[in-house]
Amino acid sequence: MSAAGGAAGTALHDLSPLEPPVRRLADALRARGWRMASAESCTGGLVAAACTSVAGSSDWFERGFVTYSNEAKAESLGVDAALIAAHGAVSEPVACAMAAGALARSRADVAVAITGIAGPGGAVPGKPVGTVWIAAARRGAAPHAQQLQLDGDRAAVRGRSAERALSMLLDLLARA
Repeated sequence: MSAAGGAAGTALHDLSPLEPPVRRLADALRARGWRMASAESCTGGLVAAACTSVAGSSDWFERGFVTYSNEAKAESLGVDAALIAAHGAVSEPVACAMAAGALARSRADVAVAITGIAGPGGAVPGKPVGTVWIAAARRGAAPHAQQLQLDGDRAAVRGRSAERALSMLLDLLARA
């Protein structure tokens, strides 16, 4: 394997920066007896992978949805295709619908959803590479969403999106 291939492989699979927030999240969820779900698009399961890399995560991680395509968002999470057509997959309404869908299609108490443009392609007018929407939701409450505009390459955008998603869940639990 070339050095370039090895470095790229490491960047794609290094979950260690996510371990501290995952451990805090695990503690907060266990303290409440709650479970979480993730609905991921541009991160392709990084949040789920980081969560399940911690031993004992079956106590608090219920399931993850990787819904990369618009069709998957509609079929797996119940996101209305008209919502995607009206706002685009990378939007606040779609991120919120993804989080709500993850709760509706799981036994989780909280969910986080991520949709964005990790690059290097995919930019559209008004939504450059690095545009990411993250939504966090608690069962029985409306989702809260935040837009990020991230710099860096694909791996950086994906990694920082996953970090922020975990942080949003921690914030949600602090307010619960």
